[in-house]
Amino acid sequence: MSVLAFDFGINSIGVAVGNEFTMSATPLEAVKARDGIPNADQINALFKEWQPSYIVVGYPINMDGTKEELTFKARKFGNRLADKFKLKVYFKDERLTTADAKERIFSQYGYKGLASKGKIDCVSAALILEAFFEEKAVSG
Repeated sequence: MSVLAFDFGINSIGVAVGNEFTMSATPLEAVKARDGIPNADQINALFKEWQPSYIVVGYPINMDGTKEELTFKARKFGNRLADKFKLKVYFKDERLTTADAKERIFSQYGYKGLASKGKIDCVSAALILEAFFEEKAVSG
């Protein structure tokens, strides 16, 4: 069962694909966006290729649990995907995933690896999805 995960951003949206059975996720690509609206052709191609069973969208909230403008935009993005592709969407707290993604990329590729915002976004999407799988397994 494949699952697509998204790390929502205003200019770039990271994408990862995962497998619920193995509880693993792989970074894919960053989708270009304009004011949070993704490139429709890229999104359609991802859904056609991976045919996910459901969607996970990172839910950006502040460290103190408060919401911000990006929080509402991410929810709107996820709901639009759910409506368009007729799939269930889950929102996953994404606090600290960007920092974790940067650490992982740096440890593998050094500073050169951090030059690509798209790579960071996609690794973040994979971390969001893996955390979602872990939480789901624990809660049963």
